[in-house]
Amino acid sequence: MSRYAHITGWGMTVPSRLVTNDDLAQMVDTTDEWIRERTGIRERHIAGGEDTTASLAVEAALKALRVANLNPDDLDLIIVSTSSPEHIFPATACLVQDRIGATKAGAFDLLAACSGFIYALNMATQAIRSGAIKNALVIGAETLSRITDWEDRNTCVLFGDGAGAFVLQAGEEPGGVISAVMRSDGSGSESLSVPAGGSRLPASPETLLHRQHYIHMKGREVFRFATRVMVQATKEAVDKADLTLDDIHLLIPHQANQRIIEAALRGLDIPMERCISNVERYGNTSTASIPIATCEAIQRGRLHGGDWVVFVGFGAGLTWGAAVVKWTGPFLPHRPIYPPSYRFWVRVRSRLLRLVRRIEGWIWGRK
Repeated sequence: MSRYAHITGWGMTVPSRLVTNDDLAQMVDTTDEWIRERTGIRERHIAGGEDTTASLAVEAALKALRVANLNPDDLDLIIVSTSSPEHIFPATACLVQDRIGATKAGAFDLLAACSGFIYALNMATQAIRSGAIKNALVIGAETLSRITDWEDRNTCVLFGDGAGAFVLQAGEEPGGVISAVMRSDGSGSESLSVPAGGSRLPASPETLLHRQHYIHMKGREVFRFATRVMVQATKEAVDKADLTLDDIHLLIPHQANQRIIEAALRGLDIPMERCISNVERYGNTSTASIPIATCEAIQRGRLHGGDWVVFVGFGAGLTWGAAVVKWTGPFLPHRPIYPPSYRFWVRVRSRLLRLVRRIEGWIWGRK
């Protein structure tokens, strides 16, 4: 019996702080016109003091679970795709697992830069189709502002913060994620990177002095690469699904740059009317951009059950990928999910477990 991975829930969140191009013009040598002409970006949301990658991921996750009418303890797997995790370890996904009360779920982070959400979507799909799990939560979450060099006008104008999430559920009816393509080329690793902070260049006075803990990008190289692989990956994923580009109702690309999106559409011969672009209001939110754009497509009435949609993205690594999805929607009838009292008990449970581990450590330490 065939199993399919259907997208049954979705949610997004962005920080409340809004930074416009005019705001950036007060910080670096730039103008609103310069930014919009080269990127299409007008504003972006930036994390405030209490916002973190995990807190944004949790809010997006809870919204997606409500749409899917699924309780957190029904989840078998949580994947958080992020380029700005809370820590090197523990995984941000484990923090999310604890805060939403997904007591039966395995959890891990996936690092494939801006392509990460497509990679994570495919990983969860394969786990469902193999029969290993039934329900998965895939999250793209970023606080890129924390690793953005706000003195570099070529990169600080590009990035924003936010999170988006999908719930995937096993189903016997054909639909959901039908095909996916994942590709990489490490020879381009220096085109887009954060050089320091890992085991090769741990934090030191020298790495701080040379601002190596921030995003470094060779813009022209990335632009040429992106426009080529987005066309390539879209065509390959559509072909794997035994479809043609004419069958696709909507293209939802990674929201990196309006000029890149427009160039890819020309290469695919797809009109802008069949594409979602919200880069002007959010900037490049990396792994969060595709799920955020999807949520907005649904809010605008541009994505419906039965529609064929393509997700396509690219990122550091270099990585790129695409997925073809037959849109579904919630399986279960509407029911109250995750009331405030449940959130309270999740926090209580977490504190009790921490206390138990301390007591265990104390007891065993005496022996």
